[in-house]
Amino acid sequence: MRNKIMNCLAAALLTVIVACAAPAVPSPTMAPTIPPTPAPIVATTVLPMTPTLDSSSNAPRVKISSGELEGARENNLNVFKGIPFAAPPVGELRWQNPQPAAAWQGVRQANAFGPACPQPSAKIEGAGASDQQSEDCLYLNVWTPTADPNAKLPVMVWIHGGALVIGDGGSPLYDGAALAERGAVVMTFNYRLGHLGFFSHPALDQAYPNGTVNFGLLDQIAALKWVQQNISAFGGDPNNVTIFGESAGAQSVLALFASPLAQGLFHRGIAESSYGIPSHTRAKALEAGINVADALGLDGADATLEELRAVPAEKFAPLNQKNMTLAPSFVVGDAALPEPILETFEKSKQAPVPLIIGSNSDEATVAEAFGIDPADLIKQLGLLRIAIKPLYPGVNDNAQLGSELIRDLIFTSFAKRISDLHSARAPSWRYYFDYLPEKERAQDSGVPHGGEIVFVFGSEDVSPEYKNVFTAADRAMAKRVGDYWFEFARSSSPNPDGEPEWAQNDLKNDNTMEFGETIALQKNFMRARLNVFIGLLKALGKILNRE
Repeated sequence: MRNKIMNCLAAALLTVIVACAAPAVPSPTMAPTIPPTPAPIVATTVLPMTPTLDSSSNAPRVKISSGELEGARENNLNVFKGIPFAAPPVGELRWQNPQPAAAWQGVRQANAFGPACPQPSAKIEGAGASDQQSEDCLYLNVWTPTADPNAKLPVMVWIHGGALVIGDGGSPLYDGAALAERGAVVMTFNYRLGHLGFFSHPALDQAYPNGTVNFGLLDQIAALKWVQQNISAFGGDPNNVTIFGESAGAQSVLALFASPLAQGLFHRGIAESSYGIPSHTRAKALEAGINVADALGLDGADATLEELRAVPAEKFAPLNQKNMTLAPSFVVGDAALPEPILETFEKSKQAPVPLIIGSNSDEATVAEAFGIDPADLIKQLGLLRIAIKPLYPGVNDNAQLGSELIRDLIFTSFAKRISDLHSARAPSWRYYFDYLPEKERAQDSGVPHGGEIVFVFGSEDVSPEYKNVFTAADRAMAKRVGDYWFEFARSSSPNPDGEPEWAQNDLKNDNTMEFGETIALQKNFMRARLNVFIGLLKALGKILNRE
């Protein structure tokens, strides 16, 4: 009987997962945010970023595999922006594996961010709404305290979020200065998004049998290969690389843990607000690609690769109806991701390196940004609400119950499940982030999706969303959070001097570090509730496998 109840609940809650996965582009209502502005797509040829010999005597220079770069000095740091790490994926290179960047002669100026990859005009927590976009977008940025090749500083590689549809590495929220000032080499980068980054079609299958679908994931792997080849020129240690990201960036971290093509390219990872939404099959991706071709006015499944590659990049971004988009999930079945992420962790085939994983106290804000009403969700559950209600004693409001249900089902329980599984293979730490800036506590019930990023980066003074928001207490918390993240990158243990000890999580020791108004280790945090949801998700997995 218990199994029947679990299966019924899992089937009903499947609607939550499907709803959270689409539409791909949220409405720009999540706070804190800024109003979206149209983001023009520039021509898909290489932008005018030609090398020049003109330079300032104080400007830092480095020599990498492609040529010499000149960056800028910013607040006692060496900063290099807009470095190409792969060839522009345009023309014949659209929907191809990333190719090496072309070498250049002379000194290339690296003092301006490259354009964002084509995307809709939407914004969530710093992701999206870039002023400049181009299909020529595979650029990265580096903050470093020194360009001494012998410094061997820890390297922190940030992967931006945005449902695999929006975002770029040049967002002010991801400014790497504060982490670099601690002694890290910080890198951010772009990767192909939406239909240009995750796409399948019969014409592609015919040209490249069993070829790539997750082009954006291959871009991430190409960026990590660039790190191995070049980061020592910026003072970084290629043998001490931490990948970290939020939302789709966190999902990317886990995908890289699971990808056989990424093995050996990094040495630890941090996944902030990864989500338990299933990946797509190649068949689903193929169906979506055919629908995209139809929407573009082409002959659906019979469209040619030449026709598809001739479509202007900006034509793809608006095509985000449910039967076209793959966001926010990867596709299973190519060389980059042969098996589902969760299945890889269940089989202990993921990279055996240290992992931090966690989520925030009001993750349901992302569902609301996608047009999902938590109160309506509870109403749709009908009598099943009776089975859910005991898990949330004292919560009587449907909106609050729905928000906490989405948070725990999609985010909190997934973090616990991945952490528990990974602890059998490598050290694992779990966190729960519940610290809001003091000025935002009156109107908010918790930390929204992405709300921890500004504390990790300490970017409050350069992010439009947070200027004039942080108090002295907020700045102190950002300092402490950044110290935990940096110490993990430096030493593989997130335990900076003078701070509460963050013990590892495993199947025997249920440990969660809570970053709230105080920082404290919690034992058996939400354990009973999360174990119920993990059981539901296991039952859901069986249902999906049968289907």
